[in-house]
Amino acid sequence: MSGEVAAVAIDGGELPLGGGLLALVRPALDALQPGAMLAVLSRSESVRMDLPSWCRSERHEYLGFEELSNGIDRHLIRRSEFSVPPPSSREQRQMPRTGKLTASDVLDAAPMPESADPFTGFAPRGARVVPGGPEYPFPLNQREHVAFPDVAKLYDQAVSAQWDATTDIHWSKVRPLDDALEMALVQVMTFLAENELSALYVPSRFVARVHPAFAETAMFLATQLADEARHIDVFLKRARLCGRGLGISSVATSRSLLSLLQVEDLTEATFLLSVLGEGTFLDLLSFIERYAPDEPTVELTRRAKNDESRHVHFGLAHIRQGLANDPTLYGRLEAAVRRRAASLHGISGVPAPLQDALTILAAGGNEPRAVARGHEAFRELLEVMHESRMRRLESAGFTPEQAKTISELHTPNFM
Repeated sequence: MSGEVAAVAIDGGELPLGGGLLALVRPALDALQPGAMLAVLSRSESVRMDLPSWCRSERHEYLGFEELSNGIDRHLIRRSEFSVPPPSSREQRQMPRTGKLTASDVLDAAPMPESADPFTGFAPRGARVVPGGPEYPFPLNQREHVAFPDVAKLYDQAVSAQWDATTDIHWSKVRPLDDALEMALVQVMTFLAENELSALYVPSRFVARVHPAFAETAMFLATQLADEARHIDVFLKRARLCGRGLGISSVATSRSLLSLLQVEDLTEATFLLSVLGEGTFLDLLSFIERYAPDEPTVELTRRAKNDESRHVHFGLAHIRQGLANDPTLYGRLEAAVRRRAASLHGISGVPAPLQDALTILAAGGNEPRAVARGHEAFRELLEVMHESRMRRLESAGFTPEQAKTISELHTPNFM
């Protein structure tokens, strides 16, 4: 006993085991490697009986004690091989103490695992998890299917770009419009709000499936939900300010959005919603911004488009990673697009209320010659959407032929 060398020694003074000594013993043991020894100096005789019992219950090895001078006992404990693992040197490094500490600074301190341990539950990545906890049912637990390397940085961008639909739009500048233009604007805003409700509900289905080891992905999806909620808010505000109620919800839109909600695979849903749907919406929002009848409509459309561009970025990065790691993914994604197209059999074009509203919006009214120009602008929009979709698909890793096939199969409802 006297020749044993401890890695660490602590002085417990006269503290009894149940009177505060454990608050010194437990952290000291936790900091040691399994098998290392801790020396506990104590002036409390009760510790002679209590400490061995506690060590047995916690599966540490009690090595006995020896009396030193001045009434001090020296107890030795060998740390259990089965207790919580010690902190790694990477986890112990200091965070940058600057005026700006980002989520990516913090989350990247602990690397993502290839495969998440279901027994870590909600423990933040890098936390030291005590063995014996319950198994958590997170089905999205493989890194290559859930998280790409820069997702934490995208979360940081999303947080810094949040805005307020109540105070950041100059609603007092909204002025009455002529009947045809006002009704067109109401219909467009109703359509946008309906589709944004879909964009709110679809990703929400996957947040609770993502293992917390990949919290960045869940956190980004949460910002996407916040964005969509704000878009619903701002589009409905602009529609209601016209004082005419809301516009028409078509069967074509309803069927198209239901087909999105029924997708059970995260990668397929991200592809259909964020790459194809929200990607197409970028062109739609640019069109509305170009022909908006007043400054508030320009501003709210511009802000919504900035948000949607982040969602598209997320979707493209997710698909790029998937295509790089899974050669069968293209076939799966094309099959998902074809299934959706089949479910929309009989829908051959843009819903009539939206087509008419976009035409009148681009015309600035219902004067026949202006309407002719508005109709031509609408037809050009469809071409721009198709060309933009193909460019995005090629940038994600599809061949030009694959991109053309998928783009042509995309829903005429845009989203």
